Amino acid sequence: MAKTDYRKKDKKVDLALLGEELGGRVPPQAIDIEEAVLGALLLEPDVVVDVLDQLYAECFYKDAHRKIYDAIATLSKRKDPVDIFTVSDELRKSGDLDDIGGTAYLSQLTLKIGAASHIDYHTKILLQKYIQRELISISYKIQKSAFDDSMTVDDLVDTAEKEVFELAERNMRRETSPIKDIVLQAITEIETSQQREDGLSGIPSGFTGIDKITFGWQKSDLIIIAARPSVGKTAFVLTMARNMAIDHDIPVAFFSLEMPAIQLVKRVMIGETGLPAEKIRGAKKMTNAEWIQLNEGVARLSKSPLWIDDTPSLSIYEFRSKARRLVNNNKVKIIIIDYLQLMTGPPDLRGMREQEVSAISRSLKSIAKELNVPIIALSQLNRSVETRGGNKRPQLSDLRESGAIEQDADIVMFIHRPEKVGLPSDDIVTGGTEIIILKHRNGAVGDVPMKFESDRVRFVDIDDVLPGDPMIRTEYHGSKMNSAEPLDYAGLGPSDDFN
Repeated sequence: MAKTDYRKKDKKVDLALLGEELGGRVPPQAIDIEEAVLGALLLEPDVVVDVLDQLYAECFYKDAHRKIYDAIATLSKRKDPVDIFTVSDELRKSGDLDDIGGTAYLSQLTLKIGAASHIDYHTKILLQKYIQRELISISYKIQKSAFDDSMTVDDLVDTAEKEVFELAERNMRRETSPIKDIVLQAITEIETSQQREDGLSGIPSGFTGIDKITFGWQKSDLIIIAARPSVGKTAFVLTMARNMAIDHDIPVAFFSLEMPAIQLVKRVMIGETGLPAEKIRGAKKMTNAEWIQLNEGVARLSKSPLWIDDTPSLSIYEFRSKARRLVNNNKVKIIIIDYLQLMTGPPDLRGMREQEVSAISRSLKSIAKELNVPIIALSQLNRSVETRGGNKRPQLSDLRESGAIEQDADIVMFIHRPEKVGLPSDDIVTGGTEIIILKHRNGAVGDVPMKFESDRVRFVDIDDVLPGDPMIRTEYHGSKMNSAEPLDYAGLGPSDDFN
C-alpha cells in the first residue's frame, strides 16, 4: 500500500485524507452552520463587523465557504457594502466566482439563514469545530515528529507545547468592558485593601522596607530581582518565600533551575531552626538537644503552603503548563523563578541568546497577566558592574543579555552588597545590603537598607537589627540612585541622607 501524504503544499494536514485512513472518519465540521453564518453576513450587514472579530477564513471547513468569507472580509476592510452583488463582484475579480458555484450558490446561501440573532451562537460552533480540526492536525504532526530520531525529546515536547499554547492563545478572546464595570472592580479592590491591617494592597514580602515602597507584590506584575553571582539572590527570594508561606500562609511556588530542592530546603531549615549550617548540611553531628530543636523548628515549615520545582533547563512552555496547574489546583498566589537566564525559550530561537531571553521575558509577563499572579524572576547582571569605578552600584543597563527584561518588568530591583564588589572594608558594615528599586511602573523607586545574616543564610530588615523605622529613600519622578553615594550603614540613626 502506497504511503499517503496528508500534507498539502502549504504544509497543512489534509484532514479528509487522514479521515479516510482512520476508517472513513469525517473531520469535525458544521456545513449547515457555515451556510447559515454566510447567509446572515450577506443579508445582515450590521453583523459583519462582529463576526469578523471572532472568525477567520480557516474556521470554515468547506473551501468555497473560505473564499466567500475572504471576499466579505476584504469588502469590510475597505468599508465597502457587503451584499450578494458586491461579494459576487469581488469573487469575480479574484477569479473564484466559478469555483464557489457562481452567483446562484450565493443566492442559495441567503435562503439558509435562520435568525440573525443566533449568529453569536453559530460563530462559537464554527470556532469549536475549527479548534477540533487544528488539534487533530497538531496531534498528527506530533506523531510524525515522534518517529523522527533526528529530533531530541526535549525539542519534540517544546514544539508540541508551543503549537498547543499558540492555538489556545490565538482563540482566547477577552471581552471589552465598559469603564463603569472596571470602576466597580477597582472600588472593590480598594475596599478590600482598606480593610487590611497591614496597609498593603498586594502580597507582603515579609520585608517592611520593601513593602513600604511596593505596597506588596501586585497581581499580574513581573518583578525582576538582579545581582551578580554570590551576592545572595537565592537567599533573598528564599527568605521572602519563607516569610510569605510561613508567616502569612500565602501559597508560593518556587522554581529552582540552579539548585536542587533538597539544598533549598536545608537553607530554609538553617534560618528556621537557628542551628549551625555545618550541622544541617551534615558536616558535624548534632546532639540530642539539637535534634529536638531541629524537629521543633521545621514543624511550621512542613505545614507551610510552599511548592518547589527543581526541573533543570525548564522551558517557558513547560513553565506555563506547571504554573497553570499550581494556580488552578493549589491556589498558588505568587511564583518565584531562580533564575531567568537558565530557562529555555522557543526552539526556533536557540543559539540567538538575546532574542531567546527577550521571548522568555515577554512570556513571563504574559503568564503573570493570564494567571493574575505576581511572578518574581531572578536575573544575572553582566560584568560591567565589577569594572565600573566608584561605588559599583548596579544600573538598569547592567541587566544581562537583554534590554527586554527592563521593558517587560513592572518592578526592577537590585541587590547590592558593597563587601562583595571589593569596596574598602572600612567603609561598610558586614552584611550591609542595599535593595535598590530602579523601576516601579506603578509607584516610587528608592533604596532599602537590609542586612544579610550569613550564619543563618537569610536577609533581615535593618529594624530587626536595631529598632526604629527602616531608613528608606524614595523618589517618584525618576531616579538619580546610580550617582548617589552608598548608604552609611554604620550610622543607623537619623540622617539627612534619607528623605
